[in-house]
Amino acid sequence: MIATLKHNSRNYTIDLSKPLDLSIVLHGGDKNVNAWYLGPPKMEPHTEDGFVGKVTEGASTNFNDVWFNPHSHVTHTECLGHITEGFHSINQKLKKFFFLAEVITVAPEQMGDDFVISEKQLQYVLGNKKREAVVIRTLPNTKEKRSRNYSDTNPPYLLEEAVNFLVKKGVDHLLIDLPSVDKERDGGALLCHNAFWNMKGKPREKATITELIYVPNKVKDGTYFLNLQVAPFENDASPSRPVLYKIEEK
Repeated sequence: MIATLKHNSRNYTIDLSKPLDLSIVLHGGDKNVNAWYLGPPKMEPHTEDGFVGKVTEGASTNFNDVWFNPHSHVTHTECLGHITEGFHSINQKLKKFFFLAEVITVAPEQMGDDFVISEKQLQYVLGNKKREAVVIRTLPNTKEKRSRNYSDTNPPYLLEEAVNFLVKKGVDHLLIDLPSVDKERDGGALLCHNAFWNMKGKPREKATITELIYVPNKVKDGTYFLNLQVAPFENDASPSRPVLYKIEEK
């Protein structure tokens, strides 16, 4: 299924039959990815007045209740409503879903007791490229990321200078394989979230941050089209499925 996309006066060809899914699956139980000190998500048959929503228990259908937090338990996309007093919904702010994206791989550098991604590193891998979206894969990149409990582990994060660099380059959609762009315990400063949404100036209301992705090693660094699929939740964040499409050689 071949599609031709016109972007900034250039034509690109992608194969829609070859999606590259960057999302982490939501499971019930402690094998699910987790962060922010919550218990594991739950997927259980609904029970009420003797009814058990499970075919093997005599019901006509399987009828599960699902409990999870999008920031803790699943690949999610968030808007500036994540840090504002006023309500902003990702369902209202994200209205376009295809973007020219660059996949980059970065090995966070040690800074004291932390591991960080710096402006210098992003400058090196992005150079003069202008992209609507940037997908950051961090090293080491093991499958264990899809089930890791990040709570109290001080995961790597971006420095504020790095995010300012991305904003200056016009990046509207930032995707990363970590639970946050910010330090786990920062006293509520959220320097990178604030910088990315430009909260000290005119807020970038259409900009989004997607966290807890997983970029398989088979996905090479380079330019792709990104289809950022978001569940229609009226919430600051929603479970999402970022899908890449390789640009076909002519």
